[in-house]
Amino acid sequence: MLAVVGAGPRGVGVLERLGANAAELLGGRRLVVHLVDPFPAGAGRVWRYEQSPLLRMNSMPEDVTVFTDDTVRIDGPIRPGPSLIEWARLVRSGGLDTEIDDSLRAELEALQCDHFPTRRLQSAYLAWFHRKVRAELPAGIEVVEHRTRAVRLEDGEPQSLWLEGRAEPLAVDAVLFTVGHLDAEPDEREAALADFAARHDLAYYPAGYTADVDYSAIGPGETVLVRGFGLAFVDLMLLLTEGRGGRFEEQACGGLKYHPSGAEPVLHVGSRRGVPYHAKIGYRLRGKPLRLPKFFDAHAIGKLCAVPGRIDFRRDVWPLISKEIAWAYYSELCTAHPERVRMDFAVFADAFADAAPGELDALVARAVPSPDDRLDLDRLDRPMAGKDFGTAEEYGKELREYVEADLSRRADPEYSADLGAFTALLSVMGQLPALVQTGRLDAVSQLSDLDGWFLGFFSYFASGPPPRRLEELLALQDAGLVSFLGAEMRVSADEERRAFVASGASFPGETEARTLVEARLPEPSITRASDVLLRQLHASGALGEEAVVDTVTGDRLLAGRIHTRVSDGRMLDREGRPHPRRFALGPHTSARSAGAFTRPRTNALPFRQNDVVAREILKLVT
Repeated sequence: MLAVVGAGPRGVGVLERLGANAAELLGGRRLVVHLVDPFPAGAGRVWRYEQSPLLRMNSMPEDVTVFTDDTVRIDGPIRPGPSLIEWARLVRSGGLDTEIDDSLRAELEALQCDHFPTRRLQSAYLAWFHRKVRAELPAGIEVVEHRTRAVRLEDGEPQSLWLEGRAEPLAVDAVLFTVGHLDAEPDEREAALADFAARHDLAYYPAGYTADVDYSAIGPGETVLVRGFGLAFVDLMLLLTEGRGGRFEEQACGGLKYHPSGAEPVLHVGSRRGVPYHAKIGYRLRGKPLRLPKFFDAHAIGKLCAVPGRIDFRRDVWPLISKEIAWAYYSELCTAHPERVRMDFAVFADAFADAAPGELDALVARAVPSPDDRLDLDRLDRPMAGKDFGTAEEYGKELREYVEADLSRRADPEYSADLGAFTALLSVMGQLPALVQTGRLDAVSQLSDLDGWFLGFFSYFASGPPPRRLEELLALQDAGLVSFLGAEMRVSADEERRAFVASGASFPGETEARTLVEARLPEPSITRASDVLLRQLHASGALGEEAVVDTVTGDRLLAGRIHTRVSDGRMLDREGRPHPRRFALGPHTSARSAGAFTRPRTNALPFRQNDVVAREILKLVT
């Protein structure tokens, strides 16, 4: 028997792989799979139907699939199926016999390739996927679903898994954790802010999944400080404005106008960059097909690791990654827009491949005449760095122009080179687990540069909101309901004023408020995990926390992630020993994998991980 703790899209994805590989590996045996999750199987917590219809995906439906295709390099069989847009078309045409909630019918009928669906529509797709997987399982696999939480796990043969509300444990041969992003108790800094708020009758909202936080205590017209300018902020912005009865109106001259309900607070938002995440790109590649990875592949990682000593991410890895990004960017520029370059692409490609990192700028200057067509990753990463403004109003004007330019660029296929860079970043993310698995990255560099700066840069550049969300941001600024605190945002708990006080590096002045919201997901943390089962396993030493060694001090630095063997997903204990019958998959494991579903035809890492783990489990269970 197998227990899968977490029955969202990742858990069901592994169930699909179990069924696909059963003919080869199950050998006529019987397998009972227990899916354990308090939320609906298939959709899970994040994609459950019961959430605000205002909340949307940040992916277009043609870029979302839960099915393998012939690009996925796995040992198990390929089982293709429809992407989200293909599924919607099949439902519309009557080609699929599936029930759709009446509240989704209009959206389903109107859905196009370049729309950004609601999370509720994605929930319907995932629920259908779950039903399809179950219906197509071979006779030897039985599924039992438990709409509850797993609370304790004890070793043995078999293992004993206790569920909330059930007197007797499940006796299981193997356990797979597909837990997604981990909720966490407040860290030391957040706990201090929460204590400050409690002592002065203020409101503090620590990091959390926005859709699950109750913000009803935030009053109309209240000044609210928001730290974080990413997707969590976008959700918060919508829930506290349109979610409180306001409405956006399309203007004949373009853009949106917001009509307040009077129930909205006033949001003052800032972050380290001081700008929102880039809007999602609305066009497709137009040039020669990209074959990635090219410069950051298994060979390059192996060569990097052949050199003695620890690997520093910024010094040793980033030059390879930046070259990969630049290659994809300039390949698309040269082949899709040859009139904007003055070098034959074959000549450029050869020179680019041979160029050392310090030589690329000179090559690009010769080949690309317009500075606007040159890729500047430093400027992309910190667009407001070094810019000073006299007032908040001046900064607000600058940020508005920045957002408008971003919206224009991300909608104009003349800038399709940006999509080349985006595609390269996706490729890089698929290679990083192999690098982490080597154990050669310097500890401080891994935590601060890879897990901190680089993953943040990836989200900022490649995982931003639908363009309309930034149009809504500008409309809310016009309405006086959103203002901007600048780059390098700082927040202090001012005992004398008994208030939170925010400032930034972009302009002088402070903003005082009685409410502070951390608009972000919690950082990975096994020690602070809200999940009682993970905390129990960690406390007993059965679950290790990924750690790396500081080569200068010799200290073990904890990454906060579930420690797994990247090659097969097996969980490692406190001493680094793999458990033969416990596995974990997800973004907060050592593999740092992306979402459970992905873009079609990209040899997606989650599908490869799912297949490996499913095959390992089938070899074990009795």
